[in-house]
Amino acid sequence: MEATLTPPAIPEARVVEGSDGMLLEIDGKIVPNYDATIVPFEEGDVVTGKVVRIDKDEVLVDIGYKSEGVIPNNELSIRKSVDPHEEVELGEEVDALVLTKEDQDGRLILSKKRARFERAWRKIEAAAESGEPVNGAVIEVVKGGLIVDLGVRGFLPASLVDIRRVPNLDEYLGQTIQTKVIELNRSRNNVVLSRRAVLEEERKEQRQAILERLQPGLIIEGQISNIVDFGAFVDLDGIDGLIHISELSWSHVNHPSEVLSIGQTVEVKVLDIDRDRQRISLGLKQTQEDPWQRVVDTYHVGDELEGQVTKVVAFGAFVEILEGVEGLVHISELAQQHVENPREIVQPGDEVKVKILEIDSERRRLSLSIKRVEGQVLPRRTEGLTSDAGDLEDMPELGLSEDVFAEAPAEAPAAEAETEAPVAEAEPEAEAPTAEEPEAPEAPAEESAPEEE
Repeated sequence: MEATLTPPAIPEARVVEGSDGMLLEIDGKIVPNYDATIVPFEEGDVVTGKVVRIDKDEVLVDIGYKSEGVIPNNELSIRKSVDPHEEVELGEEVDALVLTKEDQDGRLILSKKRARFERAWRKIEAAAESGEPVNGAVIEVVKGGLIVDLGVRGFLPASLVDIRRVPNLDEYLGQTIQTKVIELNRSRNNVVLSRRAVLEEERKEQRQAILERLQPGLIIEGQISNIVDFGAFVDLDGIDGLIHISELSWSHVNHPSEVLSIGQTVEVKVLDIDRDRQRISLGLKQTQEDPWQRVVDTYHVGDELEGQVTKVVAFGAFVEILEGVEGLVHISELAQQHVENPREIVQPGDEVKVKILEIDSERRRLSLSIKRVEGQVLPRRTEGLTSDAGDLEDMPELGLSEDVFAEAPAEAPAAEAETEAPVAEAEPEAEAPTAEEPEAPEAPAEESAPEEE
C-alpha cells in the first residue's frame, strides 16, 4: 500500500491592526510584511522615486521596489549630451517611465524623459485643441529653425519665429518663448510650433487701436521694415504703412533703396487710411522742405542764376537750379544760332547760367533760357556727336504739355522780357510699379527762323 505525503500546513498570516498592512501576525509572532513595501507596477507605468545616486552615465532612483531603478544617461532628457548632475539632484523626487522590470542583468530600467514626454504630450494635445499657447525653452538652433523643449522636441520653423524675418536665430538660444501648436503627429512624435501666431494675435488689438488713433495729416515716427520696387513699408508699432516711391522725395527716385534702408527710423506723414482693409498710405517727402516752395518764394521771372545740366534730350536740356528742382531749356533757347542737336551746345554735367522765363507753381514747371543770359556764349561742339540727339529711350515720364513739342517760333530779340518758351516739370513723379515707361516724344520740327549773322 502506497503512502500518501501531506504537504506541511502554511501558517495563517493576519495583518496587525493599525500597521497599514506593514506588519503580519504569524503563529502568534509579529513579523514585517515585506511584500507590502514593494510598489506594484508594470512596464509602461509612470512611477515616482527619489534620486539616491548620480553617476556620470546613469542615475539610481528608489521607487520602493526590491531593487533601485536605473535611469541611463540617454533617458534623462530630450536634450543631447546632458550632464546628469545638471539634470537631477540627490534627494530629488522624479517621475520615470518603467521600460523594463528586469533586464538581462536583473536591473529595473527607467526613463525620466519618456515619463515627461507622456505627460507633456497630453498637455500639448489639449493646447492644440484649445488654441492656447505653450511655453518652452529654445534648446537648439537647427537648419531651418529652432528646437523648443516642451517635454517633447517641438520644431519652430525660422519663418514662424517672428512676424518679420529673423537674420540670426542664435539670439533665441536659451530663451523661454510662447508658441502655438499648429501641427501634431503622435505616430511620428512630430510637433510644429509658431511664435508668429502668438505675436500676430497680440498685435491684432494693437493694430485696431493704432488705426483708431491715426488721422490723415498726422506726423508719426516708424521704422522701415521692408523695401520693394514700388516703395517702402514702415512699421508703426505693430501695423505697416506704405510709402509709395512717388512720395519718398521731391527729387526723382529710381529705387527706394536710394533713399531708405531697412531698420532706419523715419518721420512720415499719414496721407490716407483705409480702415476696412487696414491699409495706411504714408509720405516721406511731406515731412521735408518742398524745394519748389523755395523757387516760388525766392525767384522771379527774369532772374539769372547758375545751374547744372542734368540731362540732354532731343528737344533741349534739363538744368538743376536747386536740389530737386529742374527746369527745361528748350532747344530754341540754347543759343542765338540755329541748333540741330542740343549736344552741340551743352553736355550733362556742364555748369551754365540760365534765365527764368516762366514759373508755373501750380503745375510745378519751370522754363529757362541760356541764350538770354547777357554776355554768355557757349562754345559749339562738333566732335563726337551722332545724328541721334536724344537719350530718349531712358527719358523719365515728364508729363510735359503739348506746347513743348510745337514748332519753335521765330526767335525774339534778347531785350524782350516775355517769350513763348515751353515749361517743364521741376521733377517728375514716379509712375505706379505696373505702369509701362511712356514712349519718348519726337524731336521738335526744325525751326524756320533764319540763322543770325
